[in-house]
Amino acid sequence: MGKKYQDSAKLFEKSKLYDSNEALALVCQTAKAKFDETIEVHIRLGVDSRHADQQVRGAVVLPNGTGKKVRVLALVKDDKAEAAKAAGADYVGAEEYVEKIQKENWFDFDVIVTTPNMMGLVGRLGRVLGPKGLMPNPKAGTVTMDIAKAVTDAKAGKIEYRLDKTNIIHCPIGKASFGAEKLQQNFDALLGAVIKAKPAAAKGQYIKSCVLASTMGPGVKVNYTKLG
Repeated sequence: MGKKYQDSAKLFEKSKLYDSNEALALVCQTAKAKFDETIEVHIRLGVDSRHADQQVRGAVVLPNGTGKKVRVLALVKDDKAEAAKAAGADYVGAEEYVEKIQKENWFDFDVIVTTPNMMGLVGRLGRVLGPKGLMPNPKAGTVTMDIAKAVTDAKAGKIEYRLDKTNIIHCPIGKASFGAEKLQQNFDALLGAVIKAKPAAAKGQYIKSCVLASTMGPGVKVNYTKLG
């Protein structure tokens, strides 16, 4: 571990559980890199992602965005293409972009939005989009007839959350430059969505642990017993 990391780790107690507002203030303090570090939250849930009825995934628009410019590819046709362009999509088209991804390994975008009737075409990209987490999904609001809203939401800082194999959700909630107050609003929005998505099959304690960290900084433990 580098000196900056070690210095940052001295600012708080490793084993202590902090209220989210304190944790966010500490995380901003520990973000000492020369670039504007991303603040991430890691939430471990008391579910078993191997069971279909205990999956937790969805999307939420962060009130203050992510601080990242989001490039949107809209795989749509006809009037939906016009709507996507008007809403500010960076790339709009259909077969030509599917081919570009397949043949040129082109990935100059962050989010794909599409309509249900295009999923036959988009499905061809499952093998390459799936592992990158880029496959459009109705639960995330990226497969929809309201393509303008999908583009606007993506641009506004909509993030997807989903469990990994170890039942942890990893999500960015903004940049260190946002400050603790704006990060708190984003944290609350994400947490509210995750709690709302609690599967009926989940038993016992739902939130098992929660850690906040900047890109290069140490993790600060959040008092998960107060999170619901």
